[in-house]
Amino acid sequence: MAQQKTPDVDAAYGLDGPEAAKRLYEGWAETYDTDFAAASGYRAPGVVAAAYAAAGGAGPVLDVGAGTGLVGEALATLGVGPVDATDLSPEMLEIARGKGVYRALIEADILQGLPVEPGLYAGMVSAGTFTHGHVGPEALDELLRAAAPGALFVLSVHEGVYAPSGFEAKLDALGEAITALSLTPERIYAEGSDSPHADDRMFVVAFRKAL
Repeated sequence: MAQQKTPDVDAAYGLDGPEAAKRLYEGWAETYDTDFAAASGYRAPGVVAAAYAAAGGAGPVLDVGAGTGLVGEALATLGVGPVDATDLSPEMLEIARGKGVYRALIEADILQGLPVEPGLYAGMVSAGTFTHGHVGPEALDELLRAAAPGALFVLSVHEGVYAPSGFEAKLDALGEAITALSLTPERIYAEGSDSPHADDRMFVVAFRKAL
């Protein structure tokens, strides 16, 4: 019998649909923080949280594609809350639950809609969700629905998908529905990372929902 391949970034980047994502993260949840995030110097969650706090972001916040709760942990250290988590993977959310930084955990596929009332959140954060093989720009409509007028968004978008997958076009098409759009290029991994993707970069995309 062939040995099952250990989940890694290449497997994540090659995902094809939500069921494939669920299977991957089911097998990765328990080791994600140590074998991936810590071992590779994954800095996106901390960068997103710091940018949100620096821009005056407050709660309640929705952590989109929260995974094991790395952004939530970073927000907690910065005194930002309350924070809710949403993710497709129940196994990843169980790891996040154990960290005690979330008010609520919402298992959902954002592309199918979130089970929350319109205008609930004062902010939206996300790290690692808008990347190869994951969620496309069409999710922004649902996030805007769940955000209050004036809500702050701080989202990481992999540089490799920003234009090719339509994020640039979508943000432009949103027009007056959003304000104060900014893009800040950042490394996804720390200097000296031995990850095969050590040189990958992201845009930290920040904007506010119009009043």
